[in-house]
Amino acid sequence: MDISSGDISAMVFRRVVREDTAEYSFDAQMLTLFMELDGKKSLAVIAKKTGLKMSSLREAVNKLLKIKLIGPVAEAISAVDADFMDTLKRELSLAIGPLAQILIEDAVNDLGQSLTRFPTRRAPELVESLSREIQREDKRALFKQAMVRKIKEKGY
Repeated sequence: MDISSGDISAMVFRRVVREDTAEYSFDAQMLTLFMELDGKKSLAVIAKKTGLKMSSLREAVNKLLKIKLIGPVAEAISAVDADFMDTLKRELSLAIGPLAQILIEDAVNDLGQSLTRFPTRRAPELVESLSREIQREDKRALFKQAMVRKIKEKGY
């Protein structure tokens, strides 16, 4: 798993039970992180709680991954639902026409995500990106207003 670049703030890790009894040397940051990892808290939550910078967490996570004392929790990322994507497509179609679906797919790919598992935390970023494709200011404003309402309604 490569976490040397990109946004790791939403990643969630858990401690791994090892059968071997090797001894490991932890620095203060590794120990602090290791004690906070519960398979539920994101690295952003841990950074806020511990006061560690994301760069320090990235380094500690890399070390802990190398010695196989932690593992990622894939299910922790909540994704937008079909209703959100339907609303996004409908509102964008009203603003720009039939190219809406293609623009959505391109924007999602540009953000390094997939349509089926698009993270809720990145919904505002997706809306902002798509709004830049709308030429007319009035239609752009209506699109943004509708999508902000939907994001609030969904609790994203």
